[in-house]
Amino acid sequence: VKQERYKKVGAAKEAVLAGLAAEGLNADAAKPMLKELEADVVRSAVLDTGLRIDGRDLKTVRPIVSEVGILPRAHGSALFTRGETQALVVATLGTAQDEQVIDALEGEYRTNFMLHYNFPPYSVGECGRMGSPGRREIGHGKLAWRAVHPLLPGKDAFPYTMRIVSEITESNGSSSMATVCGTSLALMDAGVPLRRPVAGIAMGLIKEDRGFAVLSDILGDEDHLGDMDFKVAGTELGVTSLQMDIKITSITPEIMKIALEQAREGRLHILGEMAKALTEGRADVSASAPKITTISVPKEKIRDVIGQGGKVIREIVEYSGAKIDINDDGTIMIAATSEDQAAKAIERIRGIVAEPELGAIYTGKVVKTADFGAFVNFLGARDGLVHISELSQGRVAKTTDVVNQGDVVKVKVLGFDDRGKVKLSMRVVDQETGADITETVGAKPGRPPAR
Repeated sequence: VKQERYKKVGAAKEAVLAGLAAEGLNADAAKPMLKELEADVVRSAVLDTGLRIDGRDLKTVRPIVSEVGILPRAHGSALFTRGETQALVVATLGTAQDEQVIDALEGEYRTNFMLHYNFPPYSVGECGRMGSPGRREIGHGKLAWRAVHPLLPGKDAFPYTMRIVSEITESNGSSSMATVCGTSLALMDAGVPLRRPVAGIAMGLIKEDRGFAVLSDILGDEDHLGDMDFKVAGTELGVTSLQMDIKITSITPEIMKIALEQAREGRLHILGEMAKALTEGRADVSASAPKITTISVPKEKIRDVIGQGGKVIREIVEYSGAKIDINDDGTIMIAATSEDQAAKAIERIRGIVAEPELGAIYTGKVVKTADFGAFVNFLGARDGLVHISELSQGRVAKTTDVVNQGDVVKVKVLGFDDRGKVKLSMRVVDQETGADITETVGAKPGRPPAR
């Protein structure tokens, strides 16, 4: 392993330096030579024997272990291990309110997929300050983002905001590609219907005048002592993301062709190992994730759902406990942690946008009384007037003789006036059973005798 190898190489260097010092020579002057010698030994072994630092041949990928669902309260999680490189990846699902707002040169836009890559010092056996992400971490995160983003479902099919956090717990080469693999698994574990799983691999190069060798799944030392770090990510059908760092002036088309072909072989092998854990997105999102239900309302009804100054929508959110997002086209997304919350919100919204049906009977509440009748809230926020003549079968002298504010009553829709206001009747409805008794009592009340 890396630490044991470092100890043996360090011990060999110390022995040489101690021997030089014992002979009265300048040991410090030999340190750069020892680094060059180390690089020459590693590079010559690869070119001459085809064997690498850890004994692998040029194409072999290190052992892979993939685990999913290891964090029970997370919406999705994965632990991806390849050799001595390991990434703990967590997926969190949110609503449209959680989207990232990006103020770019070309204008402001929103994204529903975020990927954060963290490389703590302990992952390479060091003690250091944990601060804000540096350029390297931001760059690696963006590379992994580009690898996975093309395979994400559209908002119509999956209206969630997705945030990935990749914590590198151990590193010996290609932690960004481990992040790609772990991200794919964590998203599928969270129930995200990825079009296909994504994997990544880092390719290396040793190039001398006498020839070259392309290395699959390079170690950290092979990155430092070699000539290229070529990261390739994609699916079984093709490449989604590339990044190349080279320390030489250029590479030939032949090298590029071989590197891409070896990367394809390695990528397919990694995808096969990942498939042992999960092959596609789970059928449903985690029980701890919000459940998003989408409904549509007429565009002209949006203002009724929102209310003056947002009063109505705030009341619905407070009553149901759900999060609600309304689009200009009338699409409403309701995010709730339980079916009961979603049902409450949908019921309120349906009640607001529903149109009263002529002749239908509703249960409502008296919200105001007047000399000429009572106003009844009977369909969401919809109110109607029960004229004093429609309060009871007999003659009513005073509205409050029959109903008072707060009473629950059953009413029938008689029609609409010229302004669209709803005309209701209690007289033709049995207040105990809710049955329509129009035929029994007659359509209109009798007029009192003239005096």
